[in-house]
Amino acid sequence: MMKTTTLKPFDTTKHVWNTRDAWHLLTRSGFGTTEAKVKQATREGLNKTVERILEMQPESDDFQKTQSLIEETAFDTGNIVDLQAWWFYRMIHTANPLHEKMTLLWHNHFATSNRKIRSVDSMSEQNELLRRHALGDFRKMLHQMSKNPAMLVWLDGNANKKRHPNENFSRELMELFSLGVGNYTEKDILEAARAFTGWHTKDDEFWFDKNQHDEGKKSVFGKSGNLNGGDIVDLCLKQKACPEFLAFKILREFVMGKPDRKTIETLAKCIRNRNYAMNFVMKELFSSELFFDSANRNSIIKSPVQFLVGTVRTLAGSVNLRELAGLSARLGQDLFQPPTVKGWDGGRLWINAANLVMRFNFASDYCLGSKNGKISDEFLSKMVEGSLSEAEIVTRLGNLLFASPIEQKTRDNLIADFKEQKSNRIDSLRGLLRMMTSLPEYQLS
Repeated sequence: MMKTTTLKPFDTTKHVWNTRDAWHLLTRSGFGTTEAKVKQATREGLNKTVERILEMQPESDDFQKTQSLIEETAFDTGNIVDLQAWWFYRMIHTANPLHEKMTLLWHNHFATSNRKIRSVDSMSEQNELLRRHALGDFRKMLHQMSKNPAMLVWLDGNANKKRHPNENFSRELMELFSLGVGNYTEKDILEAARAFTGWHTKDDEFWFDKNQHDEGKKSVFGKSGNLNGGDIVDLCLKQKACPEFLAFKILREFVMGKPDRKTIETLAKCIRNRNYAMNFVMKELFSSELFFDSANRNSIIKSPVQFLVGTVRTLAGSVNLRELAGLSARLGQDLFQPPTVKGWDGGRLWINAANLVMRFNFASDYCLGSKNGKISDEFLSKMVEGSLSEAEIVTRLGNLLFASPIEQKTRDNLIADFKEQKSNRIDSLRGLLRMMTSLPEYQLS
């Protein structure tokens, strides 16, 4: 029988489910959202919406065809920018944004850089592994990542031999993939490295070289015996620190910028009780009072990918994918090429004076229209259809762009500027959107 968790469910009998709640759920679980999807989620209610975003939705034929063509281009050119363009296409156009966002989270968790791998095929294969297990069993993902060719090249697996154990992988397994700093000893790392000897790659595939594997007795976390790499992964998963480490990562991505100890322990208990089944964990999280707490809204600084993809998904239209990938790199998030084995720290580090200017310039160019991207005419026409007043249009867009209502003074200024514009209504709307996306509130979710 499944144990209960301490995540208190969001009580829709006491709090009337509304468009703000729907917006919060859809935006945090994906990359921006649309007015139609907010209306659908508001109509369906919390439980049905959570079920829908967790369940894999069918992708359109156009999506499947286009993303395959872009990926094939990346394989043909061997250029990592083309693979980045492929992933941006997926994030912008997918019917399953949560799966892509979880894949991005795990990419940062198992940070592997093509600067060392130098293989688009290997990076793509690893990315698909992360996507396959994105909302699945973290146990299986950790075991498979321990044998992933790109990971083994990244952490010098072929140098880990019986006579000269290399501790790179065992150290990162504990420090970055499962436990976090301070939850293991140097002896644990050295003994674990012996257990992983012979876990090599050959012809771009995992290869167990039994001649280089240490069959001797090892002792890790108090467990002794002829331990192998799989045994070490299982031992890491059994440690109390493992679900706590994962809870911190998940909370920072989906709930709050700086998770406190009590909240981490609460989600960690859920992860333990759910036996690392991430679909059940995320279902409980997205259905909890913690997730919808007013203190946790407007509390996360958008990463470059969240900002860029969210803008394009929300405002619709076209964009130059390779240029988008390059801009994301300049903003500090270079997909498939994280800065270190720790990945991207994020948070306030995403924002500085230069990055803010680049963010503003991108949003401005996209709203006004440029050779690298522009809002669709259909979106703009829909926003000004009927006889809506300037104030009603500002309200409508505010509900789509911001986590909470903007201050009255800011709202009044937007309405006044919108009224004063002398161009036609569509161009005036572009100007309004340019002003709204330049507000500090737009940097938060």
